[in-house]
Amino acid sequence: MYIGDTLARRAIYTPDRLAVVDAGKANRPHYTYAQMNKRANRLANWLQTEAGVGMGDRVGIIAHDGVEYLDAFFACGKLGAILACYNWRMHWRELVQVINDTKPKVIIFSDEFKDHVARLLPAAPSVTHTLHIEGEGTGNSQHFETTLQSGDPAPVITEALDKEDTATLIFTGGTTGLPKGARISHRMIAWNTLNTMIHDILPGDTTVNVFPMFHTGGLLVYTMPLMIAGGTVVLVRRFDPELVLSLLEEYHADFFAGVPTMYQMLTQAPNWDSVDLSSLRFCTSGGAPLPVTLVETFGADKNVRFKQGFGMTEFGPGIFALAPEDAIRKAGSIGRPNFFVDARVVDADNQPLGPNQVGELVLKGPSFCSGYFNMPEAMEDVVDEDGWFHTGDLAQYDDEWYFTIVDRKKDMFISGGENIYPAEIEQALYRHPAVHQCAVIGVPDEKWGEVGKACVVLKPDASVSADELLAFLRDQLAGFKVPKSVAFLDALPISAAGKILKRELRDQYA
Repeated sequence: MYIGDTLARRAIYTPDRLAVVDAGKANRPHYTYAQMNKRANRLANWLQTEAGVGMGDRVGIIAHDGVEYLDAFFACGKLGAILACYNWRMHWRELVQVINDTKPKVIIFSDEFKDHVARLLPAAPSVTHTLHIEGEGTGNSQHFETTLQSGDPAPVITEALDKEDTATLIFTGGTTGLPKGARISHRMIAWNTLNTMIHDILPGDTTVNVFPMFHTGGLLVYTMPLMIAGGTVVLVRRFDPELVLSLLEEYHADFFAGVPTMYQMLTQAPNWDSVDLSSLRFCTSGGAPLPVTLVETFGADKNVRFKQGFGMTEFGPGIFALAPEDAIRKAGSIGRPNFFVDARVVDADNQPLGPNQVGELVLKGPSFCSGYFNMPEAMEDVVDEDGWFHTGDLAQYDDEWYFTIVDRKKDMFISGGENIYPAEIEQALYRHPAVHQCAVIGVPDEKWGEVGKACVVLKPDASVSADELLAFLRDQLAGFKVPKSVAFLDALPISAAGKILKRELRDQYA
């Protein structure tokens, strides 16, 4: 069984190598590949014999990052089952909808979400067994670790599993309707691993993962490729800047991935000045353009180089990469397509555009997902007749084939007939020394239709007026791009993956 059973192979090739550190637990347990493989076999046997889980069945998880998440993923791989990674930020009523759509037989959950589970179970008849990771659980739930240790460690093999079978469901954060579960196949994971190894990682590397596992960034960007390559993943329960810095130092991490808001928070951590980050070969930033000031701060203070990238749940997720030597020269660019990814920019008629022309980014390649679970029509809406996936991102590329995301289609707003791209304005705002975090949104206006509003969090002890910020922007941008107002906030709404939730800001100021 070569598809789906990473740990069985790793237990042969590198049984004693450190695979996982669960730094979210007080005793910080360490696990070798042999130990992880035994855990996955035990859980797979229990799922199969006690819960009747087999090929194609779903196992749901509502949990913080920890070794249990990986136990569930690899156990499902051995069985040919599908791990449904539910977003724990959702309301329990929303979870009921998603669970009834995906119909898991088992739900694994963190103690923090036991009230959610208690409420949704009566409305989720497909769920026959529940496992709680901590605490006393709810109803008839069984303790995860106790159940796992009672399981049979004998190898579990599903030879019928095919590369096109779905390994996991990762749910996209749609703005309306039921979240869409992207079907992540074993083929997709393999191709993404190859792309990641070509561009980023080396066998035996170590990283600290700060993204939630229900997010493609947590499970698929580096965790899976690194474990396939025999490296070490240090898991944290939630992003804590001070803890993350200490873990990067203690475990001599080779690389680290985050989003700009996380990097901003790292520079404000109390141990920033003292921590030794000399082991880092590079840091990767994605999710939003990385301000040049952060690249400069990490370089000057810690001699750390930045790669930048771009990914999405449905594709890759590793799609583009910008090399460290281009971080400042090509600031704002997502780089060039990864090796086995084809990319175009097309106009409204789906015709390819040339350099320096703004259009929609479309993608094609073997690391594309297999569609959305129970929503075949949704994929028909975003894949054209030639097989190109339409991302909904507005982009352009230059004469050297470096791509830049101008903005999300949904984030762009039109003011007085002009297209306004918030990302461009935010990059300018970050150049102001007082700005810690910012987001620009379009708000209704009687005269212009929509105008810009800058939502700003200032650095500690910094001060600047709205008029001064707007004047600063007028020195850098065309007048029609400058926001009409500024809102100073104590904090911006941020998702579990560290991205700024502009939808919440738009709702607040609509």
